[in-house]
Amino acid sequence: MNHVLTEFAGYPMAQNLRAKIPESDTMIIHDQKREVTRKFKEEVGIAAAGAGAEGKGKGIEIAETPREVAEKSNVIITVLPEPAHVKTVFGNILRPQLPPISSHAPSADHDRLFIDSSTIDPTSSKEIANAVHSSSAGRFVDAPISGGVVGARAATLTFMLGCPEHNGNGNGKLAARVTPVLETMGSKVVHMGASGMGLAGKLANNYLLAISNIATAEAMNLGLKLGLDAVKLAELINTSSGACWSSKVNNPVKGISPGAPAEKDFEGGFGVGLMRKDLGLAMKAARESGAVLELAEMAEKVYESVQEEEGMRGRDFSVVYRWLEGRSLDGSGVGRMQ
Repeated sequence: MNHVLTEFAGYPMAQNLRAKIPESDTMIIHDQKREVTRKFKEEVGIAAAGAGAEGKGKGIEIAETPREVAEKSNVIITVLPEPAHVKTVFGNILRPQLPPISSHAPSADHDRLFIDSSTIDPTSSKEIANAVHSSSAGRFVDAPISGGVVGARAATLTFMLGCPEHNGNGNGKLAARVTPVLETMGSKVVHMGASGMGLAGKLANNYLLAISNIATAEAMNLGLKLGLDAVKLAELINTSSGACWSSKVNNPVKGISPGAPAEKDFEGGFGVGLMRKDLGLAMKAARESGAVLELAEMAEKVYESVQEEEGMRGRDFSVVYRWLEGRSLDGSGVGRMQ
């Protein structure tokens, strides 16, 4: 049996997971938004052969709490927005002590497996891992994702895995147990090291993404203001040294990247607030580790300004381009709204 908590990119991840596990398995889902779980059960539930609409929802069970998911599961996947959310969910799951996995479960010879694909700080993740392991509730791994909602839908996500080498019970390598589960939702799994190292890799990656997104928006805005054709400029950049994910896959100018949020008025995708959050987590990790991030504070100011701009809150973080379009430089080089 495989089970998942759904939230944000977790919805399409759960769709792919349900599609690839045996039909005889039951997926147990929970989200604080009841309409999300009802929609998931109606849209994704397996229809019994010849049963028509009445068969919708087969193979999917809605749980009232995260604790209920864990009690009935041998694999639990969490995808949540903030560190506080993850701590609250695992607090609900771990107290009181979980009962043993039922003997009829296919993986009864293994501990419960908790896979957290949230983007939080490594310190908080390590604390949760310690709580899970010390309570004998099971094994915990951090497996944040890269690829966004687009990658989640296409099952092309990259998972950055942080976990001990072994299960801790003599049953072999933990990464080998986790990887097949993640491969139902993504195309690549990279074992980054021990607990928390998946998140360390994710924060380094998303710091780079935060910077390259702004730089791509600035470069496209500069080129268009100089009179260049947007399509030709994007073709040049994407076949030259400036090419990056933000210019190729998530270009902020409409008509460049099919399926990108820019094609839909920046709706969907990775919210600017989430990018601001991830940048803050990277800055916190940098302070704790002594790493220097020279561009971080300026980037943080940009995302804060975009987030506060009317009509931009909640849109994909590439909406930075629209924010730049509405600005110009005065003599001192300070941007102002036109």
